[in-house]
Amino acid sequence: MQRRLFAGGLTLLGVTVAAWLISPAVAIGAFEGLASAPLAFAAVLAFIAVVRPFVAWPTLMLPIAVGYAYGLAGLPLAVAALVATSLPPYWFGISAAGSGRLTTAGERLLTETGGVRGVASARLFPVPSDAISVAAGAVGVRLRPFLGGTLFGELPWAILGILAGSSVDRLSTGDLSRAVDPWLIAGMTALAILLLAGPSYRFVLNQKSSTAAVE
Repeated sequence: MQRRLFAGGLTLLGVTVAAWLISPAVAIGAFEGLASAPLAFAAVLAFIAVVRPFVAWPTLMLPIAVGYAYGLAGLPLAVAALVATSLPPYWFGISAAGSGRLTTAGERLLTETGGVRGVASARLFPVPSDAISVAAGAVGVRLRPFLGGTLFGELPWAILGILAGSSVDRLSTGDLSRAVDPWLIAGMTALAILLLAGPSYRFVLNQKSSTAAVE
């Protein structure tokens, strides 16, 4: 446990320093000229998808970059990049998993929702994607359900990011915070709540039944 806490603290410190030193807009702007070379652009994008979690850049930058270079035709590439960039945090969650009360509760909730549905619903919420990936690994979501849930849950964000990227003139000056309409975020949040309503209700009932049985 001490080794896990030390590794987690060291990782968090490294991510904080990297995020402070390196701006995502500057990084994307550095290869903005490659938009006219699709293969080279895709290769650099794949590299950024791998290193992105380690510098705490927003995942939305990936579909925005794809939209800038390819438009809607780049949707498969954007989804693939979002799925790939979720794997390092997921594996970190697996390595840092413990047996605390939160982990146990998460595993029980996972039993009610199912891996694909739970991950997909969580990704519809406007919360950091990496936090969801870490949590999924920590509560024991298997790889295939995690990948499936990530694909479905990130698809709306990929579409919105591509639409935003296809409308900007320069990536380095694009404002990621204004890339998505707040009403669309509200709509996806409402959909996520509907998807989780039934399983969450059953989870609460089971928790109450377990507590009553113990008493």
